[in-house]
Amino acid sequence: MTTSQTAPPGLAPRPRRTWRYLAGLLVVVVLALVAGRLAWTWLNPLGEQTIDRSQPALLQSIKDLSRFEAATGSFQVVVDLEKDARFLPDAVKGTRTLFVGAGGVDAYVDLSGLTGDAVTVSEDRTAATIVLPRAQLDKPNLDNRRSYVFAQQRGLLDRVQDFLSGSPADQREVYLLAERKIAEAAAESDLRARADANTRRMLEGLLKSLGFTEVTVKFGDEP
Repeated sequence: MTTSQTAPPGLAPRPRRTWRYLAGLLVVVVLALVAGRLAWTWLNPLGEQTIDRSQPALLQSIKDLSRFEAATGSFQVVVDLEKDARFLPDAVKGTRTLFVGAGGVDAYVDLSGLTGDAVTVSEDRTAATIVLPRAQLDKPNLDNRRSYVFAQQRGLLDRVQDFLSGSPADQREVYLLAERKIAEAAAESDLRARADANTRRMLEGLLKSLGFTEVTVKFGDEP
């Protein structure tokens, strides 16, 4: 005798199309979320857009360089600039700015003024003597990426004035002061002496590579 087993009422197996329906619904939900995010990014009214309408750079002049860049010094200075009103407290009128200035100074030897008698060569062309001017210091070049306002305090009247003018106080003064202090530090350093030594070493190596066995590099104030 054979008996057939039947599933109890209400416990019939689910067809496979139900799982396919759920998987398809999940894919639709994910695509809807992605499309909604892209649409919000594109239509976001609070989003910022940067448009560069700058004009192309124009070449104004070209100068031939006739100097040897012999050394470069890197400097950093902290400028503490304070401005006070004579009869008012700082909380009412006055500013104080802490500015970190970082930049470099180049030391170079100017070769444009050399004359024919600046170079003396022996008859057998084995010895040469060169007389050069001393190295000079170029203007400081502040690095805007490493120069910044560290802290700033302003009185009430200064804040109101900046608010009414629609622009913060001009910071050119601290930049100029930082450049001046860096120039003074470069003048007191051994940057020019290092440039002189590098120039002498460069010319000695250059002339010896051309066949000179004795090379003398002198500067104008040397005997």
